[in-house]
Amino acid sequence: MKFWQSITWAETEQLCEIARFAEELGFEGLMSADHALYPAVMAPDYPYSENGRPPQTEDSEYPDMWTSFAAMAAVTNTIKLTCGVYVLPCRNPIEVSKQAATLAILSEGRFILGVGTGWMKEEFDIYGVDFKTRGKRMDEMLDVMQGLWQGEMFEFHGEHIDFPRIRLSPTPTYPIPLYFGGNAPIALRRAAKRGQGWIGAGNTPEQVPDLMRTLRDLRIEYGRENEPFDTLVGIYAMPTLDLFRSMRDIGMTSGINMPFAFALGERSSIDKKKKMMERFAEDVIRHF
Repeated sequence: MKFWQSITWAETEQLCEIARFAEELGFEGLMSADHALYPAVMAPDYPYSENGRPPQTEDSEYPDMWTSFAAMAAVTNTIKLTCGVYVLPCRNPIEVSKQAATLAILSEGRFILGVGTGWMKEEFDIYGVDFKTRGKRMDEMLDVMQGLWQGEMFEFHGEHIDFPRIRLSPTPTYPIPLYFGGNAPIALRRAAKRGQGWIGAGNTPEQVPDLMRTLRDLRIEYGRENEPFDTLVGIYAMPTLDLFRSMRDIGMTSGINMPFAFALGERSSIDKKKKMMERFAEDVIRHF
């Protein structure tokens, strides 16, 4: 099993030092989160809490994924970088294609594009993107990006995206794995059909066996059961060695150390974060 450190809501100025230290300790990667903005008025539509309220506040930091990942890649050599998850259908597919290709090159293949459809309607409204069609738009965006990454002239004429023959340069010289987030049946199906991995939205230990079984069955349905596939799951439980051993035994491939904000409070020093990562490495990582 591999292990990742969540950097969701970590102070932006500490990210490069977190990345350097996580690499020294043997973490596989760092996982951020994404929102473009925090609206003053928001409906209680967050799907992963009982009251519909998200865990973040208006002060929660969501640094730009592209620039923060580039900075962290520049001060490390092996650690991987992903987002759990980037709200893809809010963005322009041509720009995302170029950003992802550039980051894949600069990180020497350590970037994984973790994406999801998003849940915050206000974010889409402010961006001027139709919220109801975000799933179909994202599917078209995936076709667009994978077409543009081939490095040849490419055109696309879909229901939501349409453009004539164009070519982007540079072309990624490393593969860009796609990980998909979300617990909904359509999200699991999309991950099984098109992804190289799945990112959990935060799950209890009791939920994980059914999710692993569903993903396995879907991958068999799509004839992909023999291809590598990563399951990167944040567990709502104390991150103990016994917990991760039990999750490994049911097919989970990657665990996540909890966000610093959950363990240490909304803001904490880099020294406290290092001690937290050291404990996790000593108690968990070194035993795998």
